[in-house]
Formats: sequence, C-alpha cells, structure tokens
Amino acid sequence: METRKLGKQGLQVSALGLGCYGEANEAESIATVHRAINLGVNFFDTAEAYGPYANEELLGRALQGRRDNAIVATKFGWDLSRGAASGINSRPEHIREVADASLLRLGIDHIDLFYQHRVDRAVPMEDVAGAVGDLVREGKVRFFGLSEAGVENIRRAHAVHPVSALQSEYSLWERNLESEIIPMLQELGIGLVPFCPLGRGFLTGNVRARSAPNDPRPSALRRPLLARRADQALVALSTVASASRSASSRQGPAQGTRRDSADSPQLGRASLLTRSPARLAGKRIRPGRPGLVFSQTTG
Repeated sequence: METRKLGKQGLQVSALGLGCYGEANEAESIATVHRAINLGVNFFDTAEAYGPYANEELLGRALQGRRDNAIVATKFGWDLSRGAASGINSRPEHIREVADASLLRLGIDHIDLFYQHRVDRAVPMEDVAGAVGDLVREGKVRFFGLSEAGVENIRRAHAVHPVSALQSEYSLWERNLESEIIPMLQELGIGLVPFCPLGRGFLTGNVRARSAPNDPRPSALRRPLLARRADQALVALSTVASASRSASSRQGPAQGTRRDSADSPQLGRASLLTRSPARLAGKRIRPGRPGLVFSQTTG
C-alpha cells in the first residue's frame, strides 16, 4: 500500500482510508478492519456522531492489540446532548469534553487526527484552532483537521494552529474544490482527504438513479434525480471501458503493452490514485505538495 503525507507536521497515512460509518454487524465490521490492516490500510476514520458513539466504540474494539498499526481520525463539532445531532457545538470546553470521551470510547491514549466535523459560525475559528492546539500540546491529539470548511475558515484556523488535513467530498461528479480550495491547500501545504470518492457508490454502477424502496443509498447521494439520470451515462461509459479492457485482457495483451484486468470500480479508483489534487484540477504539481488520501465515508 502506498502512503501519503498529510500536511507538513509529519502525518503519514495509507493512500486508501477506511471510513467506519453506519450500522453493521459487529463481527463483520471487526473482520473488515482487520482485513484492511492486513492489506496495508492504516488510516481509520470515525466520529462521535456516527451512531452516535457506537462506531468509535466498535473501532476501539477492532483495534485492540493492533493500535500500532492504525492512524485514528475522529471528529468533534456536533451537539449530541439529545442523542442525535441537533445542532453545531465547537465551543472550546466542548471540544475538550469530546476529546476525552472519544479517547475513552476508542480505548486509546491519543487521537491521531482530530477534525472539526462542521464549521460552527457561533465560535471564532481562532478559538477552535486554539483549543485543538492545547490538546496537541497536552499529548491528547497529534494533528488538527477540518471537514467541509471554506477558504476563509481554513486560513484563519491554519494561522493559529497548523491544519494537517481537510476532509471534504470530492469525486468525478463532486468537483467544487478545484477552483479555490485545492489551490489554497497546495499553497498552505495541507493534505486533502476526499470522502465518497466513488460518488457514494453510484460511480461503481451498483446504485441506480431509482432503486428499491428499502435501499437507503440513493437518498445519500446529495444529487437530484434528474442529475443522477444524466450521471448514469458516465457510469455506463466506465462499465463499457472496463468490459473492453477485460476482453482485451482475456485475449492477451497486444505486443508492446502490459496486461490490465481492472474492473470498473478499480478502474475509477486507480485513475484517481494516479493523480494528485492539482492534476485532477488540470494543473501540474511539483514534488512535495500535500497528499491525497481517499476515505470512503460520508463525511
């Protein structure tokens, strides 16, 4: 497994991350985490809001005896006082409470990457960054991250305490980071962790514009039905390209070429992994720019 550097503070993670989100069978979930570690994945993404709390606890159980093989990212910023997310809360005292509670649920002595889950307009970003900086100095947190923050808030946070990573949705159909966010991340040396790089499953061809009534995936796509119908053409093109490659592979590689048996999801993922954020935005990139890590979560 290739690795990527996120930021300039020393955080290095596997090029693919595992998002630990949603309800699932515990035995299967733990087996999935163990399988990921065996395949070289060391970047695990969770949050207190997932469950809420249950996913942190589950990841903690999965990492027992394997903590040295894992970089653990979790998040703060929601008001969970009523059990489910009912608002935003990034007050400094709340950030500290969340960190202490997450450490207990995860069964670890430090959080590797602590994201603000969503920007809190009621709390100055300087106060948020300062609170996380205090946790870093105390050894409870190693690195600071933001999720779905805009240019101004990223700059304000980074001026107080270095931001190592931004997590935001980014894929072939969600490219709004390219005009302003990605150039700024390059300028500041901040890594990008795109969640849902396969379009919440749609770009794999396994989710249709309309699906069965009990299938929750289409409702999580964040795109109107008409747009999903249009996007289906992209998925179909990917499938045709994959089938063509597979057929060529079965026939044997042409002289002077190498064999490639990637299936459709692999085709899309491999294509993305060979490009840096700047290349994806149509720009050349120089060595030493921030890394790009894919984490299949919902943010």
